[in-house]
Amino acid sequence: MSSEHSGTRSLSGASPRSPSGTDPGTVPRLRIGFVLLDQFTLTAFSGLIDAVRLAADLGGRSRQIDASWTVMSLGGQARRSSCGVLVTPNEDLRDPTSFDYVAVCGGNDYRNALQPAQLTDYLRRAAGGRVRLLGVCTGTFAIAQAGLVGSRRVCVHWNVLDTFRERFPTVTATVDQLFIDEGDLITCAGSTAAIDLGLYLVGRHCGGQKARQAVRHMMLQDIRSAALPQAHFYANLDGIADIRVRQASHFIEQRLDSPPSVDAIARYVGVSARQLERAFQAALGVSPAAFQRRLRLDYGRWLLENTRRSITDIAFDCGFADTAHFSRDFKAQFGRMPSKARGPAPGS
Repeated sequence: MSSEHSGTRSLSGASPRSPSGTDPGTVPRLRIGFVLLDQFTLTAFSGLIDAVRLAADLGGRSRQIDASWTVMSLGGQARRSSCGVLVTPNEDLRDPTSFDYVAVCGGNDYRNALQPAQLTDYLRRAAGGRVRLLGVCTGTFAIAQAGLVGSRRVCVHWNVLDTFRERFPTVTATVDQLFIDEGDLITCAGSTAAIDLGLYLVGRHCGGQKARQAVRHMMLQDIRSAALPQAHFYANLDGIADIRVRQASHFIEQRLDSPPSVDAIARYVGVSARQLERAFQAALGVSPAAFQRRLRLDYGRWLLENTRRSITDIAFDCGFADTAHFSRDFKAQFGRMPSKARGPAPGS
């Protein structure tokens, strides 16, 4: 790792190999080409590639035996991740038919609708060559921009759902899963869900034993199902045009564990508290405080149904001062106490 300049580092995309690269005579059962986009999300990229790497060889030695990976970009140029880390790819965009999958790794540049023609052409060549595409994090935006989604459903991170629907109103996008496999297109919410996607692909091509090998190396408890819902807590604001309500909603969503006051929300939006109250009542029929409380309780219910954490911990995580307050509001909202809302143990 070498320093590029203040605040950034450079990582080489070249993978550690045996002296002759992959073992002579072996053909990897899983071959993935990674295409890095500007401001890609480092967690999603590294999680997916590491799940593949740890299944490729024994002992985490990283030889590309059972699986292989190539990191690419337009022109083979270094790409800066959303956190500022520079990654130097192995090479320029290689013939897509040399891979089983082409993984498009996006991040914070998803609002940019000016997609390079070379990238669009490359993705269309991959699809035309019957190479499966992986939309990782906001890489799905690039695939949709290339016109390659059609009637397929796609999975996006809950934080970009509104923007995706605005850009691609005819595409069915969901946040109800970690990733969605439509056969020739697999789309993933990003972040740690990319690890689950990697393990899924390893299991499919290299077998369950190899997937479990990677799980052990990554010190994970288990392989999560694609159908596991994202831990997302946002309001469905389809049809709500008031930008003040949308901005306030986003501010609230980011602070479920430390609920801001109505005055603070109003200051964030740039209106008075009274104006914000009127805007919420007109758009949603509830006050900002009631809207915020419902999101926090929805978050609490999700944690109860999908984790084994204590009710006390969950109450604090949802911004409640104590368990009694959380339990009282939970029962008023859902008609039962938190202890009765527990789902089955994860993995059971």
